[in-house]
Amino acid sequence: MSNVQQYYLCRLTMSSSPRLWPNPPRNSPLPLPSKAVFFSSREISDIQAPKMPEGEQIGLSELRDFIGEHTFEDGSKVSDQIDVQKCRPLLIAGELANPYRLCDIAAPKMPIIPVRLEDICRTWADNLDARDISPGIHHVTIVRSPGWWENTFITLLEPSEMKRIVQWLDGSRANTWAPKRLAEGTIRLESDLELMPPSFEQLSWDGVDEKVIPEMPKANGPALDLATIMVPINTRIGCYNSRGRVNRCSHFAQTEFHENMFRRGSSFKWSDMINCL
Repeated sequence: MSNVQQYYLCRLTMSSSPRLWPNPPRNSPLPLPSKAVFFSSREISDIQAPKMPEGEQIGLSELRDFIGEHTFEDGSKVSDQIDVQKCRPLLIAGELANPYRLCDIAAPKMPIIPVRLEDICRTWADNLDARDISPGIHHVTIVRSPGWWENTFITLLEPSEMKRIVQWLDGSRANTWAPKRLAEGTIRLESDLELMPPSFEQLSWDGVDEKVIPEMPKANGPALDLATIMVPINTRIGCYNSRGRVNRCSHFAQTEFHENMFRRGSSFKWSDMINCL
């Protein structure tokens, strides 16, 4: 079974209690939700998406409305639980989308909504967080990757809570992570929750450039305004440099990456790997 298949098999329906949601440090950040959910300290609730907005792109107001219109089983809406007009969007691509971890850091109520990344990817940061396990875990950062696609999550948070949650990634090393607004790539709403990213075998490498061979699947949701979305980026070092290549989280699980690849290469400086506003 490939790493990608194992990754998506992990994303099965889990306990409705965030405290009972699995969070083995060596497998961080898995397992992640398999669909749109609403997190609170007491419960993880399934939420149903409204009709997908039309058009090629939507702004902050439309995104707030779309997320706020997600409904619970009893017919109530996300907008009944949080004031979406006071919230800003945050991409949550790693541990910040794991309900156990959110409970552990006393996160507020927050929706966890699937989105698709295009021309950017999730990869492992070069430094270690040793709070839960020795020698530590690698958190997920974002870098450019032309032609790439994969699903991840977005949420809405009030600015003060967003700052606190992103700062949790720092651990004992302040200013390791910073919320940035991307100047490249695409983040769009996604309704195909079983969309698979390209496999490792579908990447070509000539020793200098890495390319995605298959064409990107047709979009089924509008792109979001990157200027309105905060993205946690590791700005102390950046991501791991595997002899010129990027180790994508979808191809290499946490433990496999750390044991088989980490310390055998170097690091990419974060500002060389992604442009920000």
